[in-house]
Amino acid sequence: MSKQKAGPRLPENCALAWGKMIRVSPQKLNLVAKMIRGLSADKALRALSFSPKRIAVDVRKVLASAIANAEHNQGLNPQKLYVQEATVGRALVMRRLDVKARSKAGRIEKPFSHLRVVVCEPEVE
Repeated sequence: MSKQKAGPRLPENCALAWGKMIRVSPQKLNLVAKMIRGLSADKALRALSFSPKRIAVDVRKVLASAIANAEHNQGLNPQKLYVQEATVGRALVMRRLDVKARSKAGRIEKPFSHLRVVVCEPEVE
């Protein structure tokens, strides 16, 4: 008795893209991800291109990849797409030594993050 094969995790009218090991803290990345949640895909791309945040460039690349996946793999219309979800998760944290005065040491933490962007086409009823 083996486990049954898992079904599709996303509906037919959605596509996703991952951005893994992005060199920024999850808190800072979530500020930019919050900016595009619920927007149409072209509005989200425009908002990211004019954002002053450094990480907006990487978020824009992941969003563009999700749009391309929707168009190429699912055959969806890129003009009708909207950002259904943009979730941020923690990845590893690089720890570095910061030498202080009088033989003391501190820790420098350099966090990484994951980004998951799902774009969908509204269902026609």
